[in-house]
Amino acid sequence: MFTEVNPKLVKGEVLGYKSFGIHFAPARISGYQVCSSASEGCTTACLYTSGHGRFTRTQDARIAKTRRFFEERPEFLTELVKHVEAAIRKAKRLQLTPAFRFNLTSDVRWELVPVMVKGVQYENIMAAFPQVQFYDYTKHTNRRNIPANYHLTFSRSESNDGDVEEMFFQGYNVAVVFDTKKGEPLPTTYKGRPVIDGDEHDLRFLDPKGVWVGLRGKGEAKKHDHNGFVIITRNRS
Repeated sequence: MFTEVNPKLVKGEVLGYKSFGIHFAPARISGYQVCSSASEGCTTACLYTSGHGRFTRTQDARIAKTRRFFEERPEFLTELVKHVEAAIRKAKRLQLTPAFRFNLTSDVRWELVPVMVKGVQYENIMAAFPQVQFYDYTKHTNRRNIPANYHLTFSRSESNDGDVEEMFFQGYNVAVVFDTKKGEPLPTTYKGRPVIDGDEHDLRFLDPKGVWVGLRGKGEAKKHDHNGFVIITRNRS
């Protein structure tokens, strides 16, 4: 169920964390919408087919997983709890701290998904594992009653600039994609706020407050700005 070999997730191990993520089939690829606030630019620049995602077998597995989440929710969540418990044990054996990112290629409101653990109903999986860190990126502006152990980073797109300052005001950091090439430094500031390098690791809950999380364009985002999804900082001629 979990992805562990994602290069971004693996980077956290040098900081003492073992991250486990879930790849759903994004947007409506599975027949179910899991990215309802995604912009056109976000959808076309999605990294769904990067890495192992370029293989049909992997894509089919992600589609099947997404459909199970919607069509066999109780069974899916029972399996998910078992995998979380196993992942915690694995991280402990490796002397690493577990962390979970369930929306690698989706934007599900996990705080609204109740789970049953050992006969006890919990409001969500974060409540079932209160000592464990969960985190995600999101484009939803209406995330409310977020558990203390669930860290969210808002994602800027070409169509939600009007929401960015409000999300900063609410205490979120905001991720932004630049056209900076791999190996080159990101801008140090953007629109008056500091920019940190979000490609150094994926552990967003370790980030300082009030910053842009700068990301370099990858996949399709390296080739096009997708009508403003990618911030242009260099001459592409």
